[in-house]
Amino acid sequence: MAGTPIRLVLSDVDGTLVTSDKVLTDAAVAAVARLRDAGVAFAVTSGRPPRGMAMLIGPLALVTPIAAFNGGMFVDDRMRVLEQHTLPDEVAAGVVASLLAAGLDVWVYRGADWIVQDPSGAHVEREVGTVGFEPTVVADLTAVVADGGPPVAKVVGVSDDLDRMARQEAEARERFGTHVSAARSQPYYLDITHPLANKGTVARHLSRTLGIPTEAIATIGDMPNDVLMFAHSGMSIAMGNAETAVQRAARHVTTANDEDGFAVAVERYILPTLTG
Repeated sequence: MAGTPIRLVLSDVDGTLVTSDKVLTDAAVAAVARLRDAGVAFAVTSGRPPRGMAMLIGPLALVTPIAAFNGGMFVDDRMRVLEQHTLPDEVAAGVVASLLAAGLDVWVYRGADWIVQDPSGAHVEREVGTVGFEPTVVADLTAVVADGGPPVAKVVGVSDDLDRMARQEAEARERFGTHVSAARSQPYYLDITHPLANKGTVARHLSRTLGIPTEAIATIGDMPNDVLMFAHSGMSIAMGNAETAVQRAARHVTTANDEDGFAVAVERYILPTLTG
C-alpha cells in the first residue's frame, strides 16, 4: 500500500548510486529520468568534494543543490558555493594532529583542494579514480591547517585497520564532542566535518529550500552515516550491500549497487507512491 507520494529522492553516491567500479549505469540514469518525468526532484549527497560530483551533473540533469562533504558544502550545478559549514582552524588542527598521532593517513579538504602528505598512502590512488583529480602533496599537514588559508571543510582519517578505525571514530566523538561530526563514509574512511555537516542536515536543508516536507522525501544509502538522513525522510531505503545495522535502520532494502539497486529501488518502492 503506497504512503505519501514522494516528491524528492535524496541519494548517497558511492556504494549506492554508482557501482563498486564508480560507474553510473544506464539503468541508474534512466531511473532518474523516470523520476524527473514523474515530477519527482532528485538530489545527491556524498562525502566527496564538489569537484568529485561534477561528472554526475550532465548525465543526471541535476538542478538541485549538490551536498558535498556530507553537507559541509552545498553547490549549484555550476559548482558555485551556495552554503558551507567549515571547521574552525583550531578544531581542524586538533583533528589532524590526533589522527596523525593515531597512525592514520590523513587528508584535508579545503576550498577546491584535496591535500595529503603521502601520495602513495592508503586509498589515494582509489580516491583519484573516484573524484577525478589529483591531490596536492605537502610535507606537513599541521602547518597547512595553520597557514591562514581557506577554512577546512573535511578531514579524513584513512586506514585499512578497521578495528583502529572504529576506535578512532569513537575517540574523535569523545574528544571533540559537539565541535565535529565524525562518521565513516567507508569502513576505511573516517570523515570529520562541522557538526552541521551530516546527512540528516542535508535532508532537512533540502526540505526547507525546496519546500518539500520530509515525509515526501525518499532517502537511499548504504553506510552508517546514511542512517542520519533515513531519520529525516518519509521513506528510507538501504542498499543490499549495506551492513545489517544499516538495513535494519531503513524501511526497505533494495538489491546491491552492483545489481542496479538504485534503479530497482526507484521502480519497486518510489514510483508506486505516485500511483496509489
